[in-house]
Amino acid sequence: MEHDGQLELYAAVADQLKEAHARVRALQVPEGVRMALTRKLLVITAAAKHDLADAARRLEAFTVDLDEGRFPEEDR
Repeated sequence: MEHDGQLELYAAVADQLKEAHARVRALQVPEGVRMALTRKLLVITAAAKHDLADAARRLEAFTVDLDEGRFPEEDR
């Protein structure tokens, strides 16, 4: 049964990552900010390969920041 829960979590994280990437692409922000957000998503994606639960928590925090308009500063 635990395996089923892990598969469900994997599917949920994958769907949420896909949605987050689409949201970042649609943002009207400077390219440097978009790149920084994309890098954060790539780090979360990589983390999911090793610790799915941690990646889910990090993705939730990322989504909250995105919802509230908290973006990283533009890279220079």
